Amino acid sequence: MREAGILLAVSSLPSQYGIGCFDQSAYAFVDALAEAGQKLWQILPLGPTSYGDSPYQSFSTFAGNPYFISLEELIKKGWLTGEECEKAGMAPDPRYVDYGRLYEERGRLLRTAFSRCDIAKLPAYASFIREQAYWLDDYALFMALKDAHGGRTWTEWEAPLRMREERALSEAREKYSEEISFYRFLQFLFYEQWGRLLDYAHSRSIRIIGDIPIYVAMDSADVWSAPELFQLDPESRLPVEVSGCPPDAFAPEGQIWGNPLYDWERHEETGFGWWIRRIRHCFTVCDILRIDHFRGFDEYFSIPADAKTAGEGTWKKGPGIRLFEKVTAGLGPQEIIAEDLGYVTETVRKLVRDTGYAGMKVLEFAFDSRDTGQAADYLPHNYPVNSVAYTGTHDNATLKEWFGEILPAERQKVFDYFCLPASEEVPVTALISAALRSVSRMAVIPMQDWLGYGHEARMNRPSTSGTNWRWRMLPDEFSEELKGRIRRISLLYDR
Repeated sequence: MREAGILLAVSSLPSQYGIGCFDQSAYAFVDALAEAGQKLWQILPLGPTSYGDSPYQSFSTFAGNPYFISLEELIKKGWLTGEECEKAGMAPDPRYVDYGRLYEERGRLLRTAFSRCDIAKLPAYASFIREQAYWLDDYALFMALKDAHGGRTWTEWEAPLRMREERALSEAREKYSEEISFYRFLQFLFYEQWGRLLDYAHSRSIRIIGDIPIYVAMDSADVWSAPELFQLDPESRLPVEVSGCPPDAFAPEGQIWGNPLYDWERHEETGFGWWIRRIRHCFTVCDILRIDHFRGFDEYFSIPADAKTAGEGTWKKGPGIRLFEKVTAGLGPQEIIAEDLGYVTETVRKLVRDTGYAGMKVLEFAFDSRDTGQAADYLPHNYPVNSVAYTGTHDNATLKEWFGEILPAERQKVFDYFCLPASEEVPVTALISAALRSVSRMAVIPMQDWLGYGHEARMNRPSTSGTNWRWRMLPDEFSEELKGRIRRISLLYDR
């Protein structure tokens, strides 16, 4: 079956209170997808964001982002008033998320709602905290302790808590019991609301493509609660080596991401149990799962923790197919998209083939000499059926921005490839149509490209901080005209 979909982060929905969330605008977006003939909605990771506001650097790989909780729902429950939410003033510019303001105002409102609820008496809440205890207990305690330490990373906490001495943990659970309950409350609301939205998407025949990063953040409940699974110094519990990628045309010194690396031998000794739990959890919140930086399972780039640049790193062997054999044995066949972009070696290609997962094809890479040098792989006539075609991803420039950045000869190649007369106009429709008419069984187009927007709508610029993850769609932009155009083009190519 050929399917088409749209990539739009939940945070980019046109909700009322400063950031996209699970309110009526999310349901309206699902309706619009269905009316536009789409079958897929691809989102970004749903976890709570930390420093830098990136959904790929989260305090937990299992928890949900409290910012996505619908304030409309809390007003209906009587836990907040509309006046309180309006006074919070979290949306001075509806086009962009103001994370600093959101941090202050949304946190205050959620604490007010918690003080007015009587959620402990709900049977559904009791079931939730019991069923999710395998990650929720450590996460809620971790967040309570972060608050108690002024937000400092757990590696700066006093040794008994940093090293998870049982007596210190027991005392902390008693001392911070109210804070722990608050963080459990937030997760219950998140999963209750997302579950209803997911069910609604299914009722409109829309499937959700979720997303997880290969790595977890150093300052996370995941690393604090299971340090033995990561390459940490046993005494200080600081990373020995960290994640990143080598120098390329976009980052001449490479990128130091800073995530702790996995101790793959330990993971294998445990039958990859942590990974099985992680992926099982992901499939409770999505239908298809995109795994970021898939090549890291074949070989991962390891950078000394004290390195000045990523150029000091080296490639090391990852777990390969052994991990995914265990995942399949534990969970059965699952629909997974392998983010196999970047410099792809033959061993990476073999790993993707052996798993049977769909790879990714990004049309921009076919014409841009700054990319991997494997341009032919990204020309639409070379796409395999078992792949997902994109014009670009959250890390790429929009089509309009990208077309203005590439060299004149590369723009001419675009015109030649699509048999178009050369002009200054950006051939957005031709590029989108090429992705949709490819033989790839799925094609996903970023909303910004359907809207024809430029640099102002870019979601992320890798290796930069401060202005990323902020763009939002405005309420009337998914217009009747646009829905009709998307539907016509998608149906034309049997999607």
